[in-house]
Amino acid sequence: MNIFKAATRLSRPSSLFTHSLSIKPFRQNTLVFVRLLSDSLRENIDSIVKSKDVTLFMKGTPEEPQCGFSRAVVQIFRIQGLDFSKLRTVDILQDQNLRDGLKEYSSWLTFPQVYVKGEFVGGCDIMLNMHQSGELEELLVKEKLVANQPEATVGETKTEHQKAG
Repeated sequence: MNIFKAATRLSRPSSLFTHSLSIKPFRQNTLVFVRLLSDSLRENIDSIVKSKDVTLFMKGTPEEPQCGFSRAVVQIFRIQGLDFSKLRTVDILQDQNLRDGLKEYSSWLTFPQVYVKGEFVGGCDIMLNMHQSGELEELLVKEKLVANQPEATVGETKTEHQKAG
């Protein structure tokens, strides 16, 4: 018998040691929640999220994103016409405590994370879906983060329409 098989057998409860009245053994694949967000870190994240109208926690910077998902969110903001003076970006690769704390703060385990007016919106997949459906433009216009651009007529791009107007 090899070591792996022996270890596997030892990790499984034997029917000899368990019966219907005993406490069930701790399952190895059970997730254990560990609180990573201290009160001071929560206050720090609150102040970051509320410091600008839009906050993007990303890997890298808008000029040099370190992941394709972060790059995609920056590109979506550019396409939407977001005024980058209203955007605060935070490189989560620079601070492991912040990175871990954000996962608990937002209940979202991946990055990038986008906040608009202090409210969590989502990650790259949510931003892409909102962009494609028009919901992101509606949100940014409603929150006065981009100008409400008139619709282009058939066969005319928005840029051509703006030049004509």
